[in-house]
This record gives sequence, C-alpha cells and structure tokens, in this order.
Amino acid sequence: MKPIEILGEYNLLLSEFIGACKSIFTTNLVGVYLHGSAVMGCFRPEKSDIDLLVVVKKAPADSEKRAFMDRVVELNRNAPPKGLEISVMQERVCNPFLYPTPFELHFSPAHLAWYERDPDSYVKGMQGEDPDLAAHITILRHRGIALWGKEIGEVFGPVPHEAYLDSIMEDVSEAQEGILKDSMYITLNLCRVLGYLCDWKILSKKEGGEWALANLPEVWHPVIRDALAEYAGGPAMTASEEERVAFAEYMLNEIEKEKL
Repeated sequence: MKPIEILGEYNLLLSEFIGACKSIFTTNLVGVYLHGSAVMGCFRPEKSDIDLLVVVKKAPADSEKRAFMDRVVELNRNAPPKGLEISVMQERVCNPFLYPTPFELHFSPAHLAWYERDPDSYVKGMQGEDPDLAAHITILRHRGIALWGKEIGEVFGPVPHEAYLDSIMEDVSEAQEGILKDSMYITLNLCRVLGYLCDWKILSKKEGGEWALANLPEVWHPVIRDALAEYAGGPAMTASEEERVAFAEYMLNEIEKEKL
C-alpha cells in the first residue's frame, strides 16, 4: 500500500480494506482508489468520510458481494464517524466514461440499516446508476491515489464537462431548503460549484470557501467564514436563517448566470 500520511490512524483501516478486496475479488480485482477530502488536503476525522472506488473486470457474484459487505460493515466500525463511502464498478464503464455511471455495489452508513435488515435484498438491489460518480472520478483523475492495482490513468477516462457539472449541481439543486438543514455542507458546495463555473477549478469544500472569500462580495464573507470554521472543527454555523437563505439565493442566481 502507498503511504497515506494524511489519514494517520486510518492507514491500517485502508490496508485491511485493500486486503479484503484482494481476498474476495481475487483475479477479478483491477484496483482500489482513494478520492474525496483525503486526497484534497482537507480531511477532518470529525467531519469527513473516507471515499473509495473499487474497480473489477466483471460483475461480482452475489456471494462475493455478500462477503465484501460483511467485511465492509466490520471495517466501518473503525472508520471516522461519517464512515466509509464505497462504490464498486466495472472497468468497462470507466474508459470510455459512461454517464450516468453504472455501479455494481455501493456502501455508506446511510444504507447500513437496510443491509443489516435484509442482506440478500441489499446485494441484489444496491446497483444501478449514480450521477455522483462523475464528480468522484473527476476528483480521482485530478488528485486521487491508486492504493492498489492499475494506475488511475490506465483505468479512468476523461469525464466530460457536462457530466461533471451535472453531478455537482445535484449537490445544490435544493440549496434554498437544504441550507437550513446542513448549512456548512450546502454553503461550501455552492462555493465550489460557482468556482468551477467561473474559473474551471476542481475544488474541495475548503478550497471552494477560500475561492469564494477571494471572489465574492464582502457582504457574504461572514457566512462563508462561518462555514469554513465549522468545517475546520469549530462550532456549528451561527449565521441567522435569513443570512443563510439569502446566501443560497444569491449563489443560485450567480450559478445560473454562469451556466448561460
């Protein structure tokens, strides 16, 4: 395994995850890849999950999916509070890149109850297409790490601009309502979407906030700093509901202007 210093105590977890992939998928395994905050310099154990892609040559059997999920659930107990987020996909959909992107299996803590309740239903039903994979693979191609297997450029083809934009727009499609439920996440996602549209930069949440401080009117800086402080491990955002909703409205308007 390549050293991932930024994950510190979670390096052993990554090593165990790679071992599970190798033992379960054996010769079908193409590679294991790390993306997300862990490779973008903004991993925070209390706020971040660990984002992984597993690529296989052909669709795994249900028995392999079941064995994989059992091991993932076990490993997830030692993950950060937000847990592991994992997608398993076939090599054929990675290059040329298909969008929306098919996946063979997915895990996040949001789906843990389903697996624990009915694992057979889960391994048969947790597959389909995921628009989020366009954003994940874009970040992987720009900054990701091949933990095991083929190099990233050998496996993943370019993601078209339209697919990446559609993928990140999903994160802010209901920002006016969502900003009151998950203020920090929506605030920083709005910033990185506008940063991409204005400057074609692939940004993390932290970088999106920093871009916004450098490029948006000062009237919005308190909300942005508030979100960045929470993301860095500080208290929850203190901006009023009116300020947060107004920020979301402003940003959505600016995003629509840039899309034209």
